[in-house]
Amino acid sequence: MDVIYSSDHYWVLAYPAQQGFELFDKESLSTLFLQGPLAWHFRNAMEGIPEAERDEETIDAFLDDYCAGSARPIVFH
Repeated sequence: MDVIYSSDHYWVLAYPAQQGFELFDKESLSTLFLQGPLAWHFRNAMEGIPEAERDEETIDAFLDDYCAGSARPIVFH
């Protein structure tokens, strides 16, 4: 597991062995795991953000949109 992005609101974790990504929303304590075609699409979408626009605000907004309705709450036992 590698942390590839960290902000006040999100972590993006890469799992190279599983060819996947986990998007972790720190505020809502929810997570979304992407693997296969979804991980490929996510990676391409992230790489599609122009270098000049790759600031925390833009990336967090992108992650907000990406997680909307799909992220699952983290449950502690």
